Amino acid sequence: MSSNWTVLLDGTSLPDRSLIGGKAWSIARMRGMDLPVPPAFVITTAACNAYLAQGDFPEGLEAEIEAGLAWLNDATGRHFGGADKPLLLSVRSGAAISMPGMMDTVLNLGIDDAAESALAAESGLPDFARDTHRRFLELYASIVLKMPVELDHDANPADWRTQVDVPATPRECLTGAVRAVFDSWNTRRAKKYREHNGIPHDMGTAVTIQAMVFGNLDDRSGTGVLFSRNPLTGEALPYGEYLPRAQGEDVVSGKFTPLALDAMRDLDPAAHTALLDATARLEREHRDMQDIEFTVQSGTLYLLQARSAKRAPDASVRAAVEMVGEGLIDIDQALSRVSPEQVRALLLPRLGTGAQDAAIVAQGEGACPGVACGTVVTDPDEAERRAAAGEAVILVRATTSPDDIHGMIAAKAVVTEQGGSTSHAAVVSRALGRPCVVGVGDGRGPQPGALVTVDGETGRVYAGELPVEMPDEAGDSRLAQLIIWARERSPVRVLRPADAAGLDGVIDIDALWSGGEPDELPALLNGASAARGATLANPDTARIARAQGVQTIVTEPVLPALLALLGEAA
Repeated sequence: MSSNWTVLLDGTSLPDRSLIGGKAWSIARMRGMDLPVPPAFVITTAACNAYLAQGDFPEGLEAEIEAGLAWLNDATGRHFGGADKPLLLSVRSGAAISMPGMMDTVLNLGIDDAAESALAAESGLPDFARDTHRRFLELYASIVLKMPVELDHDANPADWRTQVDVPATPRECLTGAVRAVFDSWNTRRAKKYREHNGIPHDMGTAVTIQAMVFGNLDDRSGTGVLFSRNPLTGEALPYGEYLPRAQGEDVVSGKFTPLALDAMRDLDPAAHTALLDATARLEREHRDMQDIEFTVQSGTLYLLQARSAKRAPDASVRAAVEMVGEGLIDIDQALSRVSPEQVRALLLPRLGTGAQDAAIVAQGEGACPGVACGTVVTDPDEAERRAAAGEAVILVRATTSPDDIHGMIAAKAVVTEQGGSTSHAAVVSRALGRPCVVGVGDGRGPQPGALVTVDGETGRVYAGELPVEMPDEAGDSRLAQLIIWARERSPVRVLRPADAAGLDGVIDIDALWSGGEPDELPALLNGASAARGATLANPDTARIARAQGVQTIVTEPVLPALLALLGEAA
């Protein structure tokens, strides 16, 4: 297919990630490895940017979509929009840089009354076909029509369609879904996420159009998310969750609490073994911890996406150090995979003596380690407003969605009543470095206005503000190893105060920086060969010091500054 706006993901080539987005790049890579992946094609980020610039599909895109659909029909032996062996599609967004939680996805697109009847006859499972129809209408209403609705499971499609005004044909539905994904690039939540993570606004998103596989088909079907290593601790053991008779959105939305991955081994050992084998191959291929979305349809495994996993700070450090020992990566790669901000998070205060006697007001699953204290709020807008005024707040929700991202960024910690460790709240909190507790139970979250302490490691929420302790970087063997490697490569010497006795000509930046304005720092540091102060443990301040010619920094902890200086030198 000769094209300007679409690319077939047939595994014969690996187009640039910036053109096809991370999701489609992953599909192309896995198909090239001969892993079990449903066929797909992608509408490129160039098409998205053209659409956003002119407010409509660029010339030629509709024809290329038609050609892509014809290719999918041939590849699957099914027919999109047909009444016999209908082909259903997933339509997913996917930027070049992973944006977890930006969940603009429509599943089961292509189903209508005729397709439902055909699926029921083909599978012999009319309940499955009816459930698939309902799922499509609910997602289309939410993502495309912007009118979320929960449909009565016992009603019929005619009743459902009085509540959800979908276009008349599957092809028109597809056009609406593609437009919705393009438009999602400029939503408030997407802009907030990009601003927080330093992602350019002009990248655009690709749209991956893929043949559906059905985790909700029967008792040997299900869906899940697997990490090649524990994303909380970095332990080199597969970690994940599985939800039988479900589709992918059920897991990542947090609306359902999934089972541990061991449940999949018990339900379908062959699919479980195939999944672990594929996971090991993908980690070796990418030389990084993998986050894999998968579906099992009647005992057959299908991989939908594999990407570098977002991980908690503990996991980043452990995985980086251990992967060097395993020969997967070199020391420079290991240092590049641990950010100064992650180390600072690891060295933040932790619960001190007496916490075991404190009243526990909620108990769930720890989804991102760390401890934070603050006042409970349940509205993301309120969280953003109160945090901007300088107040420490804890965001408590039944479950989070992409519309809550601004509140999650503002909060010191996140607590949800529903969901598991691969839910939206968990994945986004890990990306943000926020302590997170999920699945405390419906109606069991702490009450608005309460002062609480959240422990994202144990999954506990305590009443009041508890005493805390400060970790020691020198006492942690993995952090100590990173310090050794970083010092060997750093362009600036970084010492602890105890190691700098007798050092001459050192200015005390903490004493000089009385105004507290960042703009004052360059002038204060200019010309100094050595500087000391707690301020220099801040990565941004360390970078300013190097830019002003400082050759020796005296501060504690040392690792955040060392990593920041290495990043500047790279």
